[in-house]
Amino acid sequence: MADATDNKLSVEKRTSFGKGAARKIRAADKIPAVLYGHGTDPVHLTLPGHETMLITRRANSVLSLDIEGTHQLALVKDIQRDPVRQIIEHIDLIVVRAGERVEVEVPVHIEGESFAGTIHIVEANSLLLDVEATHIPERVVVSIEGLEDGAQIHAGAVELPRGAKLVNDPETLVVNVTLPRAEVAASDEEETAAEEATEAAEDESAE
Repeated sequence: MADATDNKLSVEKRTSFGKGAARKIRAADKIPAVLYGHGTDPVHLTLPGHETMLITRRANSVLSLDIEGTHQLALVKDIQRDPVRQIIEHIDLIVVRAGERVEVEVPVHIEGESFAGTIHIVEANSLLLDVEATHIPERVVVSIEGLEDGAQIHAGAVELPRGAKLVNDPETLVVNVTLPRAEVAASDEEETAAEEATEAAEDESAE
């Protein structure tokens, strides 16, 4: 579980806007951003490029911002990337306060191996959780160790990180354990062939 105090950034207020200004900011290895929330007026910022990129690799990053001497916690709400180069073009930040709870999508991480011959299908890649803003878990761990064909894990059965509350419907399917399609098809074919053989034998007996 990441702590916001690990994500300290010194940022600058931005006074120039538009596509041209944004290009100049990115050319200087910086990232344009906007901070809003809690009824405050939006504040346009410039973030250090490399440091921000490293921090935002983690989902739901909370930043500890030093805005020209003023301290503010902020949750990364949205990251806009160039579709080709995948560089960060803009970041939306939401004001958060220590002790405040927020709802965030937390990635699901699968651990272990299901029973030999089966495969697992992840039906939900993340879960919506109610958590403390400054202590957002990096992931939710779901174990499939030894689970057999037909086993299912629903959101309500997932062990959540300490302090987290599930927002999703508890019946939301997270993981489904099954046989590979080829094996299922082969099993169906064998069953059909057996039924046909039985019917043929019965017909011969009747004659």
